[in-house]
Amino acid sequence: MRLRNLVATAAVAAVLAGCTNDALDTATVDLSTVKNKTEYQLSSKMAAKMSELGMQKTSPIALRIFKEEGTLEVWKANTSNRFQLLKSYKICAWSGKLGPKVKEGDRQAPEGFYPLFPQQLNPNSKYYLAINTGYPNTYDRANGRQGTHLMIHGACSSSGCYSMTDEQMIEIFAMARDAFKGGQQSVQLQAFPFRMTAENMARHRNNPNIEFWNMLKVGYDQFEVTKRPPEINVCEKKYVFNQQGSGAFNPGGTCPAMSTPPALQMAMSTFEKGYKLDYDKAMKKYDGMVWYEPSEAERKAIVAKQRAGRELAYAPTGNSIDAGKLMKASDLEKKLAEQKEAEETKVAVEIQKKELEKATKGGTHVPVPAANPVPQPVLQAAVEQPAKTSFWGLFSKSEPAEQAPAPVAQAPEQQAAVQPQVQPAGAAAKQTRSAGAPQKAQPENTAVAAANAEAAVAPTTEAPVAVEEPPKKRPFWKIWGN
Repeated sequence: MRLRNLVATAAVAAVLAGCTNDALDTATVDLSTVKNKTEYQLSSKMAAKMSELGMQKTSPIALRIFKEEGTLEVWKANTSNRFQLLKSYKICAWSGKLGPKVKEGDRQAPEGFYPLFPQQLNPNSKYYLAINTGYPNTYDRANGRQGTHLMIHGACSSSGCYSMTDEQMIEIFAMARDAFKGGQQSVQLQAFPFRMTAENMARHRNNPNIEFWNMLKVGYDQFEVTKRPPEINVCEKKYVFNQQGSGAFNPGGTCPAMSTPPALQMAMSTFEKGYKLDYDKAMKKYDGMVWYEPSEAERKAIVAKQRAGRELAYAPTGNSIDAGKLMKASDLEKKLAEQKEAEETKVAVEIQKKELEKATKGGTHVPVPAANPVPQPVLQAAVEQPAKTSFWGLFSKSEPAEQAPAPVAQAPEQQAAVQPQVQPAGAAAKQTRSAGAPQKAQPENTAVAAANAEAAVAPTTEAPVAVEEPPKKRPFWKIWGN
C-alpha cells in the first residue's frame, strides 16, 4: 500500500522537486526553563509553522544529514502524506572526513540509510539527550563493517557521532517522540556526504568513495522526486530502493528478480535526463580541477579562526566546504604526497620514542655507549739509550758518545712484545772481578743511570765491559834481576 501511494505521487513530485524551504532555522530554547527534558513541548512558533505547512503534531518525520555543509534537516509529512522540510540545524560537531564508517575507532560518522525505532531514543544520555543511529545496519553488517554507540546527541562533542547543541537536541528529540506517539514505527535517517546534485557529484568524482556514493544517490534521487522516504532492502551487499522483488531479499545473497513501478520509473527517467545535462555542464566547469577534502583538524582550524577572541563554549568542528578547496590535479597530488611523508615521519618518531622508552625501562636506565673498537696507536715511552763508546774511548775521556735515537710510536702488539730488561746494580763490577785480572774501575754511563732511575721500564744495553791491559814485557836481562 505504501509503495502504491509513493508511485501515485511520483509524477507530481517530479515537477515540484525544487520547492523546499532552504532557511537554516536555529533553536531558541531556554533550557533554564525546562523542567523535564524528555517531555519538552515544542514552542508555539514551531506549532504555528507546522500548521502553516499542513502538518499534524504527531505526523511522521524523516531526518537527513549532509556532512559537507554540516546540516541536519527534519522533514515532516503533511496531510497529503508528502514530506516537507520543517527545520534545518547546523551540526555542531562531526568527526572524521567524508565517507562511510568502516570499523570501530576510525572516528568516521555513518553514511547510509538507518531506521530509528522508539527504543533508540535515550533520555538518560550523558550527552544530554541521544538517538542511537542503529549502526551497523543490514548493509553495514553484510559488508563486515563494525562500530558501536553511534548517536545523534547533544553536548557538541563527537567521536564518530553527529553532535548537536543541547538546545537543538531537545527539539529533535521532541519531534521524534511525537512522531512515535502518532503511530510511526520507524524514523528514516538518511546520512549523506553532501547534497548529491550534479555539480557536487562532479566535484567529488575523484574521491575513492564515489562508487559507494553513486549507490546512495539512487535513494537520494528517489526522495527528491517523490518526497517520501524510499523503501530499503539489501541484497548482494548493496542497497536497493523501491524495488518489487519476486522473492525474499538476502543481504549477502543474490538479488531476486526485481522491477521498478512504472510511474516511478517514468518520473525517474525524466529526472535523470535533466541530471545528465547538469552533470555534463559541471564536468566542463571542473575540467582539470579536483576537490581537496580537508581533515577534521583543518575544519577545526577554520572555526577557531572565525571565533578568534571569543570563548569556545563548545567544540564545533565546522564544515568541509569552508576548509576544502578546488586544486589542479598536479598540485593535489603533490600536497597528498607531502601529507603522506609527514604522516610517515610522525609514525617513525612514535616508533623511536617507544623503542627508547623500552630500552630505558621507563627512564630508569639509560644505555651507555660502547667503547670505540678501533685500536689507537700508543706512543712508546722515550728512553735514552746508553752512548756507544769505541774501543779506544774506554781509555779516553775526550771521545764524544753517539746520540740516542728519538722515540718512535709503537702499535699495542709491538709494545706488549717488548719486555724491559733492567741490569741489576753492580753487575758490571762482578763481571770484571770474575775475569781474574786487575782492572781500573770504570765510571757508569750517566745517561743510563738517569733513565733507569726515572723509568725503570725500558730496555737498556749492557754496561761497558772492563778490558784488561796486557802485561808489560820485561827485558830479558831483567828476568833474573830485581
